[in-house]
Amino acid sequence: MSSTVFIIALMLLLVATWWDLRTREIPNWISIALLAVAISAALLEIANVKLWMVFSGGLLGLVIGFALFRFAKLGGGDAKLIAAIGALLGPVGLLFMLFWMALAGGVLALISLVRRQSDYAYVPAITAGYIAYLVYPAGVVSRLFIR
Repeated sequence: MSSTVFIIALMLLLVATWWDLRTREIPNWISIALLAVAISAALLEIANVKLWMVFSGGLLGLVIGFALFRFAKLGGGDAKLIAAIGALLGPVGLLFMLFWMALAGGVLALISLVRRQSDYAYVPAITAGYIAYLVYPAGVVSRLFIR
């Protein structure tokens, strides 16, 4: 049951990636759905998600997402997506996910530089960061299946 929460989140991120690649926009309903998954997991006490993690991770994601939106030219939809993921992963999990996201974003930046593009979809980097967080040994997968 607890792995279902993270699979649902992954599916939502994959939809966001597809949408971002096609239109360079992320619909609000995806971030809202991710937030609803986080709140539901906390209220139902599944996937080790606690209510304090939802609030603190969401707030940290909002602050970091706003800073990236304001100063690093990240899109508003990307910032909202980071806040919603922060609500699901909590503050510490979000920081690990952001590390992997930054690495993937660097790869995207290099690819866009080679292609001479000034603008590129960033949700693939967010999704790659989330996937790396899930499979990295200290990530969710090991906490769920390796005791």
